[in-house]
Amino acid sequence: MPAMQEPINLGDLLKYEAPNLYSRDRVTVAAGQTLPLGTVLGQITATGKVKQIDPSATDGSQYSAGVLMQDADAALADRNDGLMVARHAIVSDHALHWPTGITTAEQQAAIQQLKALGVLVRIGA
Repeated sequence: MPAMQEPINLGDLLKYEAPNLYSRDRVTVAAGQTLPLGTVLGQITATGKVKQIDPSATDGSQYSAGVLMQDADAALADRNDGLMVARHAIVSDHALHWPTGITTAEQQAAIQQLKALGVLVRIGA
């Protein structure tokens, strides 16, 4: 009998959050991308919209702003129903989704930026 493999879910990602939805922010996911749960997000300064973190960007999205809490299909248009962990939370490292080609140093810098927001990344959690 073949083994079943379950996709990452919110319980795999989010290990702790503050009560009364304090840790969460509603966000608009910028058009042109389809992002899975656990995507590390950057925020575009001019619009306030979020997209996958891009260390080479210069629009504000080069800095970590939070972690996406649900899949978001914004391939054709902005999605204003996004939800992100933005503060006072613990997330598991194995459930984070990073852009292709990001270096270890860039990842570590992004993790430190999350830590400054109060979002701690725990290994093996």
